[in-house]
Amino acid sequence: MKDETTVDSIEVKKFTKLANTWWDKEGPLKTLHDINPIRLEYIEKICSVNGKRVLDIGCGGGVLSTSIAKLGGNVSGIDVAESAILVAKERAKLESLHINYDCVPVENYIAEPFQVITCLEMLEHVNDPEMVLKNAKRLLIPGGYLFLSTINRTVTAYFGAVIAAEYILNIIPKQTHDYNKFIKPSEMCGMLRENGFEILDLTGLNYNPLTRKATLTDSLNINYILSCRLFD
Repeated sequence: MKDETTVDSIEVKKFTKLANTWWDKEGPLKTLHDINPIRLEYIEKICSVNGKRVLDIGCGGGVLSTSIAKLGGNVSGIDVAESAILVAKERAKLESLHINYDCVPVENYIAEPFQVITCLEMLEHVNDPEMVLKNAKRLLIPGGYLFLSTINRTVTAYFGAVIAAEYILNIIPKQTHDYNKFIKPSEMCGMLRENGFEILDLTGLNYNPLTRKATLTDSLNINYILSCRLFD
């Protein structure tokens, strides 16, 4: 019997093929760059990262990790795609940033507890989201902050994040998303509370493909971002 793991090998292969495009702001992963400023703004509104130990779970090529490091965070990033980690390391070197990157699934990662953990646009690409949350709890100090973002499992999200984004507007690569892996906010909040987290905020994230701008919204129909804190 195989050990339980968060790793989905099909998802890893998808992103391995995109390794050389992580920092191409006009390439297949351009939406990550487009939404990054609003993600940072949201995080900073809840908790300043300056001087804090921050872990970025599912860091990919380091788009978010790099930005947090520039804000003064002491950043570590982990991902299961070795090609992405190599890109992230090269980017950190290019920007003269000290970021600790490791190619390892979160369940196998060992480190001193962090004050802040981010896991953005990642949970919809793993086998077991709750295992990720359990390990985030393991790696977080009591009172530490956890930030998550993913996609709601709604008809609107299916047409917006899959049909329109992948097949009509072609703003992200085809087969990027599996609708069955989308997570309803109620499910997410339930898993978090069961694992000892207090929900601080839950907000929708809207992306306009024409202006390439992302904004926070009251609607949770497609993308959403949330913050929570581990009970002391």
